[in-house]
Amino acid sequence: MELKYFRLIKTIAEEGSIANSSERLFLTQSALSHQLRELEERLGFKVFIRKRNKWALTQEGSALYKLANDLFATIDEGFAYIQHIKEGSRGKIKLCAECQSFFHGIPAFIQRMGLIYPEIEIDLSLGATHQTISQVLANEIDIALVTSNPTVEVLKGIRVCEDEIFALMHREHPLFEKPYLDAGHFADAHLIINSFPLEGVAVYEHFLRVNKITPARISAIPFTEITLAMIAANMGIMCVPKWQMECFKLPEEVGFKRIMRDGLKRIHYLVVKRESLEKKYISDFIANFEEAFSDQ
Repeated sequence: MELKYFRLIKTIAEEGSIANSSERLFLTQSALSHQLRELEERLGFKVFIRKRNKWALTQEGSALYKLANDLFATIDEGFAYIQHIKEGSRGKIKLCAECQSFFHGIPAFIQRMGLIYPEIEIDLSLGATHQTISQVLANEIDIALVTSNPTVEVLKGIRVCEDEIFALMHREHPLFEKPYLDAGHFADAHLIINSFPLEGVAVYEHFLRVNKITPARISAIPFTEITLAMIAANMGIMCVPKWQMECFKLPEEVGFKRIMRDGLKRIHYLVVKRESLEKKYISDFIANFEEAFSDQ
């Protein structure tokens, strides 16, 4: 039995007649009469006894009226509970990433979140830093995106995705002939990074540093377009995941070269205080972030 019939029975019983119910239900008297006749034919019994001044419920109609009241009360309680849940997803999140490569995808994600969760305010801290874990512990930021799972008991690391770092260079660069790059190949290279310190650069922190290699020359250039122009002129190399370059038109003369035989891979984690996971707006953010970036 459709909800509209319960609404019809409840309204006529409370208003006393179809004429009085018409305005409340935003339907003509003819349309309401048709609905009631259709319902009674389907049920096989009368719901109302029609009288000139007052329509009275039959015994069966009274049972349906009680059921309608119970039904709409349950619906109202359900929506009130949903609203209560929705109000729990209200808050401000300060987010920071350890690696600047993720800043290429986060703004679009924040825009989508704003459409679905307008009551969650996301403040993106653009100053990528290797001290993000300390910032979470000090309550300076709420969520950090890092490439190592923290071991501090009060923190929770949620694995988001895995990607691979490649070296992007001119096809005439001497290293481009190598089947893959090892740490020693970087000793004489000109490495172009987004910014200092080196501890925030993935290829250095996860590969060169552990192999005690520092490139002969390191330049910090915050603009990817300029870096690509330099690489196209065979003036250096940069190390990035391929997905970071999807929004750029790469010159034909540049190409990717794998780092290490099996690839230089890294895992990204969202790090948050365990106590913060009890906040619904935090858990909503994390669930949506995992969905958005899990196939990175």
